[in-house]
Amino acid sequence: MTKSYAEIFSDWAASLEDGDVSEDARAMLHNVVTDCGGLAVAARHTDYVATALASSDADGPATAIGHARGFTPGDAAIVGGTSIHGEDFDDSFEGTPVHVGAVVVPAVLAVAEAFGRSGADALKGIAVGGELMCRMAVVAPTAIHRAGFHPTAVIGTMGAAAGVSATLGLRGEEMTSAFGVAGSMASGIIEYLAEGTWTKRLHPGWAAHAGIRAALLARAGFKGPRTVFEGRHGFYNGFADPSIAPDFSELVDGLSEDWRVARLALKPFACGTMLQPFIDCAIRLRSEIGDLSRIDEITAKVGEGTVHRLWDPREEKCAPSTPYSAKFSGPYCIAVALVDGAAGLEQFSEARFRDPAIALLAGKVQHEIDPSNEYPRNYSGELIVRLADGSTLREVQPFLRGGIRAPLSDDDLARKFMQNTEFGGWPEALASTYISFADDLFSISDFSVLKEFRQ
Repeated sequence: MTKSYAEIFSDWAASLEDGDVSEDARAMLHNVVTDCGGLAVAARHTDYVATALASSDADGPATAIGHARGFTPGDAAIVGGTSIHGEDFDDSFEGTPVHVGAVVVPAVLAVAEAFGRSGADALKGIAVGGELMCRMAVVAPTAIHRAGFHPTAVIGTMGAAAGVSATLGLRGEEMTSAFGVAGSMASGIIEYLAEGTWTKRLHPGWAAHAGIRAALLARAGFKGPRTVFEGRHGFYNGFADPSIAPDFSELVDGLSEDWRVARLALKPFACGTMLQPFIDCAIRLRSEIGDLSRIDEITAKVGEGTVHRLWDPREEKCAPSTPYSAKFSGPYCIAVALVDGAAGLEQFSEARFRDPAIALLAGKVQHEIDPSNEYPRNYSGELIVRLADGSTLREVQPFLRGGIRAPLSDDDLARKFMQNTEFGGWPEALASTYISFADDLFSISDFSVLKEFRQ
């Protein structure tokens, strides 16, 4: 019997040793764990995290970073994933945007702490879960979004199942069943775009929670379909636009040789991934323009696959309903970058997003589909500004800053982490302790240290 793609991947993952993870992948995963800690703290006092906490009604052995009590592993994963992704400031992937850290890190840390695993087990789990998510993202680029699903939500459930299975040391056949079970748990539609409601924030946490449950079921003997990826009624037939043919070889070709997870992008701005290059353009144009009242019109040259999420409907994008909706509005993000020269957490606050100066500029932003735009293979930005005197200015950001072509420096990442922990109210000493934890994570013998971060 020919092995399915789930079986091939599972056999590879089950035989992987922590020393098999490449140095560049290990370095990226260290940065992701650090970034996730800062983001979890930054969001810990928000209203949406408060609701996640209120829904978690059982105590347990797992830590949700920044919160005083212990949780069940599933609840820790929901709180952690929702916190990390809540401000859309977390890592992404070029090819099809998926947010790996917000799913895999809280899932793996929760089970590692609850089940007494080591740092080497966690490295294997985060690497395996992240690698599967990155590979699944490019099996059928843009197809999941086009079908109305959030890739992080549905792919994340599979990635969490992979990461938890690897952390717990499941055999290949058990991991294959975990994938089969996770395929029936995956969910997450993108209707949040209509009104800027909170469900996208929940998607990584729910995926992490579901992945934990799928792995535990499989470990106990529950059987799932081994053809969950490629089968007639499998994942891509359920969650992807059929007009884009899937290439399942992306799941398994070059395993251990080509670590896709090493190419994650760490965001400089607190908003949607594909808007980041446009913000860089706007910030550079800001000093050149000077008096922003000189602007008559701003045209953004965009990839066709981004329009339904970031540029339409125009009424919502020019005047977002909520600060969260503003994070996925091309007009708003360009406008706030021009006014403030920044797009951090403060630029998407309740007070800031109603500024009439930002609204005036957002109304001057229009988009134009550029047939030469390389999305989803490359995330770029181009702005053309027409001034009142008839002259025009043009700025291009040819790639995602923070991505594989222009990674953020160690100083940039440290600054982002410290700013996020300060925003969330952690003292500097505790933030420094977390940095030390992340530095040593993959070599620690147990996860009792996580209890230090229950505050």
